[in-house]
This record gives sequence, C-alpha cells and structure tokens, in this order.
Amino acid sequence: MGSERRSSERKRILQEAKWESMSHTHEVRVDDVSLGGCFVNTYGKVELGEQVEIQIMLPSGQWLPLRGQVASYQAGVGFGMSFDTLSQKEAASLRELILTSKERKL
Repeated sequence: MGSERRSSERKRILQEAKWESMSHTHEVRVDDVSLGGCFVNTYGKVELGEQVEIQIMLPSGQWLPLRGQVASYQAGVGFGMSFDTLSQKEAASLRELILTSKERKL
C-alpha cells in the first residue's frame, strides 16, 4: 500500500452532497472527510487535477460549498478531492461537521 498523503485527520462518515459537472448536478455522498479533502462517491467521471466544487449538507440543513481539485479517481466508485484554501467560515463549518457526525462502521 502507498504512503499516506493526507495531512489532516479524516473521519469516516457518509454525508449527503451535490457535485456539478459540465453535464448536470450529481447527488452524491462524501466519505472520509478531513480539513484537507474528502472522497466523493459518484459514478460521474472526472480527470486528475480537475477543479471541482461540491456542496456538503450540514446537520443544520444548510449547504457548505467547497472547492478543490481531483487528487484520485476510481471509475464507477468516485474521486478523492483536496480542498483549496478554506476560509475561516468554511473551516469552522467543516470542523463542526467532522466533530458532530457519527463515524460509519466498516
């Protein structure tokens, strides 16, 4: 197995999200969320290095828009993305999501 590339601790959750591609909006789930990125479960296709924007549903019912780039891709499974620089508000919302969400069991 390759070396760990993450610089932030991740939490295994499944959270409702949306991702827009050139063709349409995909309803997806995000997993393995950290302050550095997440995994997006989707059948949609992406390219490594592609800039993407997702919106993650917060427990409050509000959407948290986050931008980043595709760091890994598994056809038919999804893609890993690393977040671009987070604003203080985005980081605080993401931190709260990580702290308050139940971790999924493997």
